[in-house]
Amino acid sequence: MPRVLLIEDDPAVREGVQLALRRQGHDVEAVATGELGLEQHRRFRPDVVVLDLMLPGMSGLDVCRRIRAGSQVPIIMATARGDDVDVIVGLEAGADDYVVKPVQARVLEARIRAVLRRFGVPADTDAARIERHGDLVIDRAGLDITLGGEPVSLALSEMRLLLTLSASPGQVFSRQQLLEAVWEHSYHGDIRLVDACVKRLRFKMAEPSGAPRFVQTVRGFGYRFRSP
Repeated sequence: MPRVLLIEDDPAVREGVQLALRRQGHDVEAVATGELGLEQHRRFRPDVVVLDLMLPGMSGLDVCRRIRAGSQVPIIMATARGDDVDVIVGLEAGADDYVVKPVQARVLEARIRAVLRRFGVPADTDAARIERHGDLVIDRAGLDITLGGEPVSLALSEMRLLLTLSASPGQVFSRQQLLEAVWEHSYHGDIRLVDACVKRLRFKMAEPSGAPRFVQTVRGFGYRFRSP
């Protein structure tokens, strides 16, 4: 039974979403503040976190950063608006996906199912091999990434993105292709998920600004992985 931690301050929304998710077979813990969310995250050890950005006291962004600093659990943020600024800031703080409030329970449940399905290796015949791209080593079976001999800790979406790109070095992927492969979304407006995730991935891989070694931008189209 998937464990879901819901951090939402609106009692009506919190109770409604909790009830709907439980009916779908999820084990749900719901809290009203970021402080309680962090405490429950340590105790409950959820499979996925649903996090409202607009929280009293500690903001949702701070909660997201705190969770991400010590855990790679998938985080779906809920934002009151679909504004680019809100969404991009949340994604760059470490969220893996987002939904716009008011959230329909069936939409949120579908996103939770999708993010849980993505917790694994992309299906391909080479999943067991260890790849070496210069000083970057990718262990697809163990989901371990090292760079220069040092481990690189990646969130779910970052790992999926790297595995998808590196499976076909030199191939150019459009943002839409990556959105569908990594996030299992088809809505064009969600391509900002891709750009924000690329930015986080480059940061964690210490990619030089303006001249990334591995994840390269193909202007006007998308991204490709370069193997040195």
